[in-house]
Amino acid sequence: MDTPVELIVGLGNPGPTYERTRHNAGADLVLDLAKSLNVELKIESKFFGDTAKVTLNGQSLRLLIPSTFMNRSGQSVTALSRFYQIPCERILIVHDELDLPPGIARYKKSGGHGGHNGLRDTIKCLGNNSDFARLRIGIGHPGNARQVADYVLKKAAPKDQDLINNSMDDAIRSLPLAVTGQWEKAMNGLHSAD
Repeated sequence: MDTPVELIVGLGNPGPTYERTRHNAGADLVLDLAKSLNVELKIESKFFGDTAKVTLNGQSLRLLIPSTFMNRSGQSVTALSRFYQIPCERILIVHDELDLPPGIARYKKSGGHGGHNGLRDTIKCLGNNSDFARLRIGIGHPGNARQVADYVLKKAAPKDQDLINNSMDDAIRSLPLAVTGQWEKAMNGLHSAD
């Protein structure tokens, strides 16, 4: 797990209706990261998203927020990764995670989609390849599977949003280690932050 990152993707839905909703936690983190680096993401229609080139801890990488809806995220990820010839294992996808409570963020190397439509489409578009890393931002679960769709598309309660924001700050602090391939240190630092 010493693979550096060349692309960080923040998953979300486009447009003001979805801004700062639970499902946009991934996109929000990438926006916050760009802001912390004094970088503005620019619309790139050929990549179906907003993108920027940055340097983090000496590692040159690209940021991407797809402008597609969540269930078409793979279109954007594939367009950019193919254009710049970025292998799947050098991609970090940041997304909301129902199975983690607000305030918790976790790294994960590869795996399935866990029912997340953004991950599902990305895996499919990458040729059923799920070897990318994930940064999972906990948003909690509504307690009933039938309420999930409504739950993720709403804003979190202020107390939960504060916890989510704190976990995103912790995650951003851990990224310089992750992007240079120091996954164990990044995981240990982030996983002990909560």
